[in-house]
Amino acid sequence: MAYANILVSVDLDEAAADRIRLAAALARRFEATLTGAAACKVPAPDYVRDIGEIYDEDPHFEEKARALLAQAHALFERSAEAPLRRDWREALAGPISHLVEQARAADLLVVGRRGSDDPPRGALGASPGPVLMEAARPVLVLPPRMEPAGSALRGARIVVAWKDGSEARRAVSAALPFIREADQVFVVSTGEDARNEGAEDVAGHLARHGAAVTTHLLRTVVSDGDELLRFAVKQEADLIVMGAYGHTRLREWLFGGVTYEMLHRSPLPCLMCH
Repeated sequence: MAYANILVSVDLDEAAADRIRLAAALARRFEATLTGAAACKVPAPDYVRDIGEIYDEDPHFEEKARALLAQAHALFERSAEAPLRRDWREALAGPISHLVEQARAADLLVVGRRGSDDPPRGALGASPGPVLMEAARPVLVLPPRMEPAGSALRGARIVVAWKDGSEARRAVSAALPFIREADQVFVVSTGEDARNEGAEDVAGHLARHGAAVTTHLLRTVVSDGDELLRFAVKQEADLIVMGAYGHTRLREWLFGGVTYEMLHRSPLPCLMCH
């Protein structure tokens, strides 16, 4: 697999510029096009009210939305430094639905993490959970504060969080451009069934792709997510690769276990697939 088009979610929060710069660095590294996507949802009229009343309340709502999109476009152009093939996609729509729509022509999506302790997302912000569930593409979820600030993602030391299933298999395949260039890859399984997940087979597969890889079976003390993060930090990893496990219920996006912990508190970038 190769990345020919990398799609980055552009909003106006404080982490957006670093997110765009990181995505741009990846696009240059993999000789890909960088596509910026931003959307702002125009308020719909109340079901029981007349459309004219909405316009009377704020006749400039579309103008304000387009002004926000213009700011996002300007930020994208400033942050995605040349030389780089670029594209821009904006819409008067929900940020999540627009990003999912644009994912049909992308190989990798780059979005910001939205944990409970992270800064609230603005009008253009897209939560990664629904994007993961709907995009059918690998999603690189970035923490809001990468150290050092504005640093590029090399993927020199990669932790593959292995739980045998279609999600993890897709994630490993999607991460091969990183894995092939990594200095060290750690295939990690956690919990009581760690020995039965086939981590050794996955490590052998990645070795055939040229990876320097080792296998690690971790005993869970607090939670699988906690053990995974402890291991990743101890090994000085700079990327976690894993499947995203969740389901929908009453239009809410629900994730449990390791996926929830990674989406809410991982200090490292996570390349995830659902």
